[in-house]
Formats: sequence, C-alpha cells, structure tokens
Amino acid sequence: MHSKVTGLFLSLAGAALNLALNRVTFAYDLPLHMDTVLTVSVILAAGLFWGVVCGALTSIIYFTIWFRGWEAYLFTLCNIATAFITWLFIRAFPRELSFRQTAPPALLKSSRLNLAIGRIVVLMLLSFALCLAVSILGGFLAALILGFYTPPAGVLGISGKLSDTLFTYDSPLILVEIVSRIPINIIDRLIAALGGYGIALVLRGLAGRTGE
Repeated sequence: MHSKVTGLFLSLAGAALNLALNRVTFAYDLPLHMDTVLTVSVILAAGLFWGVVCGALTSIIYFTIWFRGWEAYLFTLCNIATAFITWLFIRAFPRELSFRQTAPPALLKSSRLNLAIGRIVVLMLLSFALCLAVSILGGFLAALILGFYTPPAGVLGISGKLSDTLFTYDSPLILVEIVSRIPINIIDRLIAALGGYGIALVLRGLAGRTGE
C-alpha cells in the first residue's frame, strides 16, 4: 500500500468511516467521539502523511457539514495530533506495530504469544498517550476559545456535560476543559488504538491477497 492512489483512497475512505462512526455514536447518544479510529488505521497501513490527511479531512468535513463557527476548525489539530503520536509509537515499537518491516521468520508458539502480549501492551500505552495528548490539546483549545467569547450550546462537544458535575464555578477554566475530557477520551482512544490496529490488520490481509 505505497502508491499515492492507494494512500489517497485510504485517506478518503478513512475520513468517511470516521464520520460514519461519529454519527452512529451521536444517533445513539453515546458519550464518545469515535472520529479517529480510521486515522490510526491509515497511519498503520499507509504511513504518517496519509494518516494526517485522513485526520485533517475528517475534522474539516465534519465542521463544514455541521458548522459550529470558524473557531471549531481549531479542533482539527486534535485529529492531526492523533496521527503524529501514532506514528511516533510505530517508530518506537516497530516490532509490535509496524506493518512495513520484513516478515520475521516463523516464530515458536511462546514467541508468538509474547509478541501478541507485547502488541496489546503497546496499544494500551498508545491509547493512554492519545488520551492525555488529545485531552490537553483539546482542553487548551476550548479554553482559548472560551477566553474570547461564549459559543452556542454544544459547540465544545460532549465533554461540556461533565464539567458542571466535576468542578465548581470558580475552578480554573483550562483545568476544567482538560480534566473533563479525560473520562471520555480514556474509552474513546482505547477503541481508536485497538480498533484502528484491527482494521489495519484486515487491510494488510486484503493487500496481501491482491498482491500489493
């Protein structure tokens, strides 16, 4: 999966599926974003550039269709940050995450088990890193926006529903915006890491069958 056409196709399809997953959670009133699962998949399958394209397109299309003010486009940085952090993990843990390395020799059963456990641990660490990074970045952007004006209800997303119950009125705004995102992102980014890897694994299998 190294051609530009394939990368572009994966990015467009990934953005579309990210939006579809997000709309499903919205339809069922689930407290999740689910807009980065395919961003993780595209990075694993096609590399950083196309992962960034997928993440950026997801947010840009979303905030264009469901327009919430020009300032909402700043949150595109959260999806792009997801791409970069995932890429850093691939570089740090190539044995567990990289699909581009040469296939290793046949492994013993115990070695395969160790690799599988290591992969799960790394994906868990990735989800934790994504949770912290996106919560901090998203909270900072939200606080920045709120520092200039009060947007219409719902513009800053579902994390706002938690802030009233977690904090008092005089709590620091940036702390409120960051911490109120963490409970949602713990689950959301865990699904993104594990689900994104699973989808990338399927894409790898399909690519192998077609000879790419």
